Amino acid sequence: MATDRAPSATPSRWPAWVYEKGTEPDYRFSFANERTFLAWIRTALALLAAGVAVDAFPLSLAEEAQRALAALLTCSGIVSAVIGWVQWARSERAIRRGRPLPSNLWSPILGLVLAAVGLIVVVSLG
Repeated sequence: MATDRAPSATPSRWPAWVYEKGTEPDYRFSFANERTFLAWIRTALALLAAGVAVDAFPLSLAEEAQRALAALLTCSGIVSAVIGWVQWARSERAIRRGRPLPSNLWSPILGLVLAAVGLIVVVSLG
């Protein structure tokens, strides 16, 4: 089957393990994948800001518990940024190779962690 898309092996593109094989996809798929990555980055920034806010403003928690909560939010922000990048790369690679998109186990785990953090904050404010 002939295709009008050119092979994607160009040495200037990074990371090479994403771009080394496959064909150039329709740019709309790459842009959609990029928007998803940017959503992960927005989430990471919000979690980092929440970690700073929890550390800066007093809650009705013990100081150690408040520091732990701030650290958990900050670490969740860092993990969210890393997950977003890895998920972008895995998805881009699958798109370029015509394979199904990879699943993401981290989204539900991050959701559960944030639900637990939300409960802790609600209990501490009440």
